[in-house]
Amino acid sequence: MGFAQMMKQQTFGPVGDLRYEEYTAGIFESGEHLLSIISDILDLSRIEAGRAEIDEQSLNVIDEVEACMRFVRVRSDEANLDLKIEIPEGFPQLRADQRMIRQMLTNLLSNAVKFTPAGGRIAVRAIATNDERMNLIVADTGIGIAQEDISKALSSFVQIESTMNRRYEGTGLGLPLVKSLVELHDGELEIESEVGVGTSVSLSFPNERVVRSR
Repeated sequence: MGFAQMMKQQTFGPVGDLRYEEYTAGIFESGEHLLSIISDILDLSRIEAGRAEIDEQSLNVIDEVEACMRFVRVRSDEANLDLKIEIPEGFPQLRADQRMIRQMLTNLLSNAVKFTPAGGRIAVRAIATNDERMNLIVADTGIGIAQEDISKALSSFVQIESTMNRRYEGTGLGLPLVKSLVELHDGELEIESEVGVGTSVSLSFPNERVVRSR
């Protein structure tokens, strides 16, 4: 991957034939895809074995969302997607593991970008509920999920088959991993979706993880 990246970026000057540039881009993208699969499998394995540990700290929710959006910004711009943060200033902080929070949000944002047609909208929202929980929500105007397929989407290594999403590659690990990570924080994952309308995924964290200013 390192050599492919250097060739792709033409670190030492032009490669020559344009086909090489295409090939090295393919090598790098395939390597990144394989690395993400391995990382997800290892994370799931640690969680299932009870070996995952949470490094808790108070996190500024807006800062964490902005950091995750940088990972998908290029792809969202290429697809002409409207990517927005809808979180009010002064929103309470969240006591959680920063790496895991970023992993959850990045997975959800990557899915939203992947399954939202050009010109669509993606928004990240944060809501303090009446029972003082915190909900982080990633909502899109993508292809959506049929109600009967939502449980499949939350099962490891299952990718929903349909005429609409068969062209999108994936391992079916993203949502199951996010679900496991939020449950490590004593939280819950909920999905609301309608085919052809969009999907909203909510990460709900308990009151004891919400840090309010005094």
